[in-house]
Amino acid sequence: MKKIFIIGLFTFFIFPGIKAQVTGTPYPDENNAPEMKMDQIVHDYGTIEKNADGTCEFKFTNTGKTPLIISKCQASCNCTVPTCPSEPILPGKTGVIKVSYGTSRVGIISKQITVYSNAKDSPVVLNIKGNVIEK
Repeated sequence: MKKIFIIGLFTFFIFPGIKAQVTGTPYPDENNAPEMKMDQIVHDYGTIEKNADGTCEFKFTNTGKTPLIISKCQASCNCTVPTCPSEPILPGKTGVIKVSYGTSRVGIISKQITVYSNAKDSPVVLNIKGNVIEK
């Protein structure tokens, strides 16, 4: 009897919530959703010296019909720090995501920055790569 009760709770309360999360979209009418068009998704530092300036920028344009809101920028490690715009990007306007990579360690750079927004193609994954060498 206890098992039937637990299965009933799962069926009526938990399962519908899971289904709603899977089928839900941020914009019911995707024709009006913002779109984040990146100028580039990969920045190649090439070969840079240890402790050199490891900053770069990723420029983008909101090509959609409603304001673009970036909710979170997350790097794949602590050595990479992204800074995303906190203000909404209006349709037709541009924005910049700044990335700082700590070049204190020698070796190959291969890191990702995941950008979460209300755009229909969210999340967007940006990449930085290169090689840090001794001076």
